[in-house]
Amino acid sequence: MTEDRSKDTGKWQMLGWLCLAVVLSLSSWFSATAVAPDMIRDLSLQPGAGAWLTNAVQLGFVTGALLSSLVNLPDIVRMNRLAAASAALAGLANAALLLEPGLGGAVACRFVTGFALAGVYPPAMKLAATWFQKGRGLALGFVIGALTAGSSLPHLFRALTATLDWKVVVTLAALSALLGAGLFLLVVREGPFPFSRAMFDPRQIGQVFRNRSLMLVNAGYLGHMWELYALWAWLLAYLAASPTAFSGNVAGVGSLATFAALTAGVIGCIAGGILSDRFGRAVTTAGMMIASGTCAVLVGFVFDGPVILLMLVVILWGMTVIGDSAQFSAAATELSDQHLVGTALSLQMGLGFALTTVSIWLMPQLAELMGSWRWCFLFLAPGPFLGAWAMLHLRRSGRLS
Repeated sequence: MTEDRSKDTGKWQMLGWLCLAVVLSLSSWFSATAVAPDMIRDLSLQPGAGAWLTNAVQLGFVTGALLSSLVNLPDIVRMNRLAAASAALAGLANAALLLEPGLGGAVACRFVTGFALAGVYPPAMKLAATWFQKGRGLALGFVIGALTAGSSLPHLFRALTATLDWKVVVTLAALSALLGAGLFLLVVREGPFPFSRAMFDPRQIGQVFRNRSLMLVNAGYLGHMWELYALWAWLLAYLAASPTAFSGNVAGVGSLATFAALTAGVIGCIAGGILSDRFGRAVTTAGMMIASGTCAVLVGFVFDGPVILLMLVVILWGMTVIGDSAQFSAAATELSDQHLVGTALSLQMGLGFALTTVSIWLMPQLAELMGSWRWCFLFLAPGPFLGAWAMLHLRRSGRLS
């Protein structure tokens, strides 16, 4: 009994270190987005540069994820070493922004950052899964919660340093990523339930595509991703444009509100893990997507305030838009061939992040076309509703509870 308790404690301690490494490493993701207006002004970039700086990370991640899945990298290389090297590269690419390389150089830096983070996120999910057979949904929920906290961290940095140079935020994010790399290398390790390793064979990716149940999970994931990163990328712009919210207020308050909304997703991730392990992955993901899609519809109606109601909708949206994310990964680990888990996760994420580039690009185009940010997020609602349909269809088939 004592030995079992010791093992149980050990896996939660390791999960804690893993989550901390993810928080620190993923701080590089939105570091440029959080300071985009200041960068555009100081570097004399064109007005549309903000979308390029954000989408370059997404495109880099897609490229990294698809290449790693093609060569089965997450199933061949030791995962903590892959994550450590990738986090260090992300930190260095982020730090290169301090050289003020111009638009082309800045976009290249962001692309490399995203490419590197593709070697952190999927391996971190697989590492967590090797520590948990029972309660895997909750464990992966914690990892996605860590990703959420890390992605929102630059907004906190900006809120706390609103009167300082934007380079402070970039520096803090770069140092955080390097510290995360150290944790992956020196502390994090694989658990007692490892997946079998794959040998290099590009044809193996075809096995993932032929798995019908896994493709339905991926369809749900695509609906979820259509909404997620567009919200994360443009929520600050939406709040800043609200006439009764944060427009013209104290510097940094919009960033702090954005940080609060995104960080609320940590609660959603933990709740999603608990609900998923108890009631099933399909019904949990569908419920979360129906809730988040409803928020996408409602948020335009509270654009003019009152501020309390606006923040209630935005915080609920922040909780539900990410609360289901880990469960798509958990379902992939359960439905894919066990020697191809890393490849299946990388492919799932690569497809999902490719879609995010479209929705991230679309939002400011709609804002310019309609002359306001008010109703732009309405166009995100079809994604989660279609994703919910896919997951409920999978549940009815009996292949996933």
